[in-house]
Amino acid sequence: MTILLGVSGSVGAAGGAVGAGIAALGAGVGIGQIGKGAVEAIARQPEAMGDIRANMILMAAFVEGVALFGVIVGLLAIVL
Repeated sequence: MTILLGVSGSVGAAGGAVGAGIAALGAGVGIGQIGKGAVEAIARQPEAMGDIRANMILMAAFVEGVALFGVIVGLLAIVL
């Protein structure tokens, strides 16, 4: 029984590490897509640059917040 508990703890730590990594990777891809869309939108409508930039920064902050939450949950899975 103790062997089973020891193995399940290491599997949980590995899962937490993988989850934290995927959350960080997903945030990077998401923010890259937001930036790409903003640059394309500004190229199409230069007069709307201020509004597009403000919305881009807001959405990037939301993505970063969700990614931070995912990384914290992953690290908690490693520790606990």
